Amino acid sequence: MSSDYEYSDEDVDYYDDEDEDMLSAQEDGSDPSDEEMEMDAFGDDFKVPQRAVHKAYEVEHEPLPQSAVEKLMAGDVEHISGIFGVDASTASLLLRYMSWNKERLIEKYMDNASAVSVAAGISPPSRVSPASSAGPERSQGTSSSARSGAFRRPTRQTPAPAPKPVPFVCPICYDDTQMAFSALSCDHTFCTGCWNAYITSKIREEGEYAIRCMAEGCGTIAPDPFVHAALRDDPATWERFNELLVRHFVGSNPNLKYCPYPSCTYTVSCASAASKRALTTIVPTVSCGASTTPQHKFCFGCAIESDHRPVICGVAKMWLKKCRDDSETANWIKSNTKECSKCQSTIEKNGGCNHMTCKKCKHEFCWVCMGPWSEHGTAWYSCNRYDEKAGVEARDAQSKSRASLERYLHYYNRWANHEQSAKLSIELYNKTEKKMEEMQITSDLTWIEVQFMKKAVDEVEKCRMTLKWTYAMAYYLEKCNEKELFEDNQRDLEQAVEDLSELLESPIDAEAISTLRQKVTDKTVYVSKRNEIMLEDTAKGFLEGRWTWNVDVDGFD
Repeated sequence: MSSDYEYSDEDVDYYDDEDEDMLSAQEDGSDPSDEEMEMDAFGDDFKVPQRAVHKAYEVEHEPLPQSAVEKLMAGDVEHISGIFGVDASTASLLLRYMSWNKERLIEKYMDNASAVSVAAGISPPSRVSPASSAGPERSQGTSSSARSGAFRRPTRQTPAPAPKPVPFVCPICYDDTQMAFSALSCDHTFCTGCWNAYITSKIREEGEYAIRCMAEGCGTIAPDPFVHAALRDDPATWERFNELLVRHFVGSNPNLKYCPYPSCTYTVSCASAASKRALTTIVPTVSCGASTTPQHKFCFGCAIESDHRPVICGVAKMWLKKCRDDSETANWIKSNTKECSKCQSTIEKNGGCNHMTCKKCKHEFCWVCMGPWSEHGTAWYSCNRYDEKAGVEARDAQSKSRASLERYLHYYNRWANHEQSAKLSIELYNKTEKKMEEMQITSDLTWIEVQFMKKAVDEVEKCRMTLKWTYAMAYYLEKCNEKELFEDNQRDLEQAVEDLSELLESPIDAEAISTLRQKVTDKTVYVSKRNEIMLEDTAKGFLEGRWTWNVDVDGFD
């Protein structure tokens, strides 16, 4: 086995005499230099780890379970606790108040610690006691009585009987049988039963992680130990509270994103897609790492909960908005109707005659040139007002609107077709599974050997998602040579996908199963390669700045 450090006789010329002396000295077993000894002392610290080579359309990301995110939170809490000299629960409340921005928190806290503590709900605002404000008046009264007291005889005063202690009643439930009470730093006391019900309701029904005091107008926040003590007998709600804290931490960190799939608690870290500028050159499709089938794949950079490669987030959002809103309904109205030149009512032509009469204002005009019908005479069909400026502008506007609608429908119909085909993948999976069972019965193939059919269905579904979004991208691409090359790759991928789909739909012939297996396997490999070429070339085009748009795209200059 050859080594990277071996060299042949032909390479001897690359070394001069000085190099040969150095090599011979090392071979003779001479002592290593001080620099070499220092390098050896550090050991593996100087070894560069080998990273996996990522493709142009892939982004580096790290799946994180909830426990890993909680460790990140604990690290930030410990860091702030050590700097400010406060306990962990106080540091946690301070970080939540500043949306886990440690630098900003340190700056604000060092400027005015008491104001930040009050704003974060840690301590109540300071109050001026009435005793201190009435101090000077009482001192004057005392001095005058002292002066008058010099001329009076002292009298014996009997002490007033001590009042009986009144049992405390919770101001929420007014249950005088309650014996356990608790309060936050604001000293607003309530019974533990009301606290438990209140905290549970805030977490379960409102999804609240910052639980304020029950007293009206009080902004004090319950610290984590207080919440944990209230939920000691309800571990499920305490777990939900911790999940809400994790979600708040993830939502405050631009490098993190929570998996949008229901009931999934995984988080993804993707620093390369944290900035808005980065989203103009990459499509950050990530997987949360949960052990599910299929994998939870979503876009890190936008709210689209699916893989929308190869089109970037800004263009994908524009396309979905265009498909959702009523802009194309307006285009249809413009393409199939005209406005009365007198009252501007919208009119649709429902007959073959070009002599139109507005039902609203009874104005008569020509549908072709939009001019008054009275000026057409008997030769109305020749439209002698053809060259008038008003008629030309009306026809041009209608032609442009019709062309715009036809162009949109061209891309939308193909986009919707691939989307519908992808939605029918469940039905295709069921048909394919029946064919796989039939292959086992009619041939000597095992269940493992017929898995090529399932792999083919998986590849078809994946490629249809790619094709769907290529039409959204093509709609906004400026017409140029780059777009033609893009559409060539699109055409080759689409043709390959349709060929593979046709093979999957073909009936099973017991005598030709081996031939079908070879054809499906070869076509699956080819389709996968065409899909990779499509994604790779598009991703490189974004990095190289080759794509130009016919509209303003968010993030582009």
